Amino acid sequence: MPKEALHLGNLKPAPGSVKGDKRIGRGRGSGHGDRATKGNKGAQSRSGYKRRARFEGGQMPLQRRLPKRGFNVPDRTEYREVKLGDLARVGGTEITPESLRKAGLVNGRGPVVVLGSVGAEAPRSLAVSLHRITASARAAIEGAGGSVTILPLEAEDRRVKKGPAKPRNARPAA
Repeated sequence: MPKEALHLGNLKPAPGSVKGDKRIGRGRGSGHGDRATKGNKGAQSRSGYKRRARFEGGQMPLQRRLPKRGFNVPDRTEYREVKLGDLARVGGTEITPESLRKAGLVNGRGPVVVLGSVGAEAPRSLAVSLHRITASARAAIEGAGGSVTILPLEAEDRRVKKGPAKPRNARPAA
């Protein structure tokens, strides 16, 4: 008898290469015992059991073994940072947060700080009006004949959290 040509319709695995499914929970005659391969009693033998994430079998979990470290200041002010050397990319002699945003040096709203470094020089005589400036950057700008003005922080600039502040002791309307 000639061998049949292989087509998608008559493909099958090689004999003995595919194992049948385990028929669990079908009694002793199935070969998997009356406990259905789940051992004796306990949560893991019951249906619906799932071990919760990070459960370590009752030993002290890792997250409780490690000490707490640090402190997050809830009302910290996050400044947008600009380096003194990058001020050369801003056109004009007046530097404000708006001019830095237009030049693409700062994105998003919020207070701006100019960072200097030891030995850094201002690109030219500049009139800088920002929320904060380091001592080395101030010295470099004033050394080049420029001036520095510190802008006051607005209330929404002081908050890190987005959205309006929640009123304290607010009671629901009855």
